Amino acid sequence: MRLLQVIRSVDPVGGGPIEAALQIESVLSETGHQSAIVSLDAPNAPWVTRAKGKRFALGPAFFNYGYTPRFIPWLRIHAEEYDAVIIHGIWQYSSFGGWSVLRKSKTPYFVCVHGMLDPWFKREYPLKHLKKWFYWPWAEYKVLRDARAVFYCCEQERVLARRSFWLYKCKEEVICYYGTTSPPEDKDNKKEIFFRRFPRLRDKRSILFLSRIHPKKGCDLLVESFAKISKEHPSLHLIIAGPDQIGWQSKLQGLSKKLGIDDRITWTGMLTGDLKWGAFYASEVFMLPSHQENFGVAIAEAMACGLPVLITDKVNISREIKADGAGLVESDSSQGAIKLLEGWLELSSSEYETMRQNARKCFLKRYEIHQSVQGTVDVFKKYGVNVR
Repeated sequence: MRLLQVIRSVDPVGGGPIEAALQIESVLSETGHQSAIVSLDAPNAPWVTRAKGKRFALGPAFFNYGYTPRFIPWLRIHAEEYDAVIIHGIWQYSSFGGWSVLRKSKTPYFVCVHGMLDPWFKREYPLKHLKKWFYWPWAEYKVLRDARAVFYCCEQERVLARRSFWLYKCKEEVICYYGTTSPPEDKDNKKEIFFRRFPRLRDKRSILFLSRIHPKKGCDLLVESFAKISKEHPSLHLIIAGPDQIGWQSKLQGLSKKLGIDDRITWTGMLTGDLKWGAFYASEVFMLPSHQENFGVAIAEAMACGLPVLITDKVNISREIKADGAGLVESDSSQGAIKLLEGWLELSSSEYETMRQNARKCFLKRYEIHQSVQGTVDVFKKYGVNVR
């Protein structure tokens, strides 16, 4: 099979969408399929020039919408060289431009929404939602309507997507196209690499947050709840790892200083490679008190490392994780965040070990990337894609 993936940017800072695209590309190449990614990045962008796979960067793009005049002409020429196309995300020129070409092409296209139709955005940003209504009927509605199928990573995402706009029509498929590979097996080596970079964490009981530093992720709830419980547990330490995309970290650091816990939080910035896996292995638990989370690749990575996860019921895969006993789930509130930490601390040694084992089992059963990609291939077959 020859697969083309369309995305706004291949910058890894973008999180879930590009991570999903890269994982799909990697697994398909292992199994003899061909895959390429076209983006609206500038050709000389560092995340493009460092890429290992086949890339077509058609930018530079203009405005936040990502318009570039090179995209549609390129897609018209090359679309039929592929057996299928996946469009990652909506609300960008990559989705509308893809639709304008592919709706007339012999090559079927599929859309991964990546949680971008979650009604949380409508509640939190009503003015932005109103702005989206101006081009929803003639743009994104048609992108979804004319797709061979629209992929939702879990049942909860599918249910929520129907609530953002009353004008909604598409062929829905619930398929976990997200996932991750099993982590490196040299656990002790990865921990040592991490501890050499952050030596003061060596003897701490670390709680790990690894995601974008953004209000949506509940970082303020994380800091405040940690301040509440840390006084009685002097060995606990909080690791906040992730890129600060909107300049919120300084305010959170001010909050931690006000609460008297600034010396008990380590801000690592974005971690990748050995440092990322070392952070997972060096921690006792993973926490993401998000207000809205479509999937959370870092959650799957944590469970792959055998870490219990502390998450809110606004994480769309929380039902599956709770059912598997792989972590604890509470509301996305101050009290909910405190309950998550208290619930973890109240676990006996045997209960904690059982949860660790359940986390690993949950990952293998639901979120190991080879299974996820095979599920995607099976859906392609269902819709008549030539999967050789």
